[in-house]
Amino acid sequence: MKRLKKVGLIAVVCLSLVACQGGVPKEALELSPESLQQRQTQTRRFDTNNEAKLLTSGAQVLQDLGFTVEDSETKLGMIAASKDRDATETGQVVGAILLAILTKQAQAIDDKQKISVSLITRPISAKETLVRVTFQRVVWNTRGQVSKTEPLDDPKLYQDFFAKLSESVFLTANEI
Repeated sequence: MKRLKKVGLIAVVCLSLVACQGGVPKEALELSPESLQQRQTQTRRFDTNNEAKLLTSGAQVLQDLGFTVEDSETKLGMIAASKDRDATETGQVVGAILLAILTKQAQAIDDKQKISVSLITRPISAKETLVRVTFQRVVWNTRGQVSKTEPLDDPKLYQDFFAKLSESVFLTANEI
């Protein structure tokens, strides 16, 4: 019994030492060149210090794009919104049918997706505010399992969003 206790104590001490050994690798805290490019794509500078109007314009653009605003906090400069969409792709359906014929088992295919967006404002001077927007999606298959969780990084998506936001900011500022 004493021997078993000693072996157990030694195992606990060894495991504790191994757990403390590692730490966070230096590379884990470094940003890649791609992340800088993504941040630049997702961010625009606006010549206004009125965060409330920027957030109002942002919410209007998101609603025009079919998103439902789920949360917003003017004091924090934040909007979170989402929309549900069909995720069925013809190529995936055809592939699943062919695979089902060969294996004689039904295959799961992408079925629905939730596209989420977050919009954050940050004043950078007395006359300028940064707006950063990020789009993500979660895809579920026909078995109700998550098949994909990914950021949406298409630069055109962000260019189109910011073009509409710039137009909305202009119209709001000029009360048109």
